[in-house]
Amino acid sequence: MKIAIYGGTFDPIHHGHLILARQALEELNLDLVTFVPAAESPFKTNHQSAPAEHRLQMVKLAIENEPGFVVDSLEIDRGGTSFSIDTVLAIRKKFPDSELFFLLGEDNADHLAQWHRFGELEKLVRFIVLSRTDKRLPKRYPVIHRYFEISATEIRNRVANCQQITYLVPEVVLRYIQDHNLYEGERLSARRS
Repeated sequence: MKIAIYGGTFDPIHHGHLILARQALEELNLDLVTFVPAAESPFKTNHQSAPAEHRLQMVKLAIENEPGFVVDSLEIDRGGTSFSIDTVLAIRKKFPDSELFFLLGEDNADHLAQWHRFGELEKLVRFIVLSRTDKRLPKRYPVIHRYFEISATEIRNRVANCQQITYLVPEVVLRYIQDHNLYEGERLSARRS
């Protein structure tokens, strides 16, 4: 079985995440893409995320009825800072005979070697970089590429400024954000996520 682990804050999950996950599933002939929302990202310590239970619920809603997509709450259940090595070891324990891939955004590719226990992690998974810009990337890892400009930061800013996010997120995620008054009043920088 070929399984890809797709971790992130997913704050909120958007069509960019879903499009690249589907493309990876198809291009790599994966059996499964497992979305793993982070409890706390070690690289976003200055970012106030929506509560974990909301981010998890938005991922569940976004991938419901999507063949080949599942969500695993193991990082949120574990709590604290989410380290990829712990997640990979837990998934390896569940699926000991599977080939594991790790999907990561191009913004993480530059500092991948700084990840916690990276040497061990690199032996357990094949890294795949998901790119949605025209930025030139190092050729160390395979790249799944589709150019479009959607970011979670843009979505949060649009909500904070009372602008529409229709077409940027699945309809069920849009309704969830509205029903739970997420991201209202936030002022955020233009970083991508």
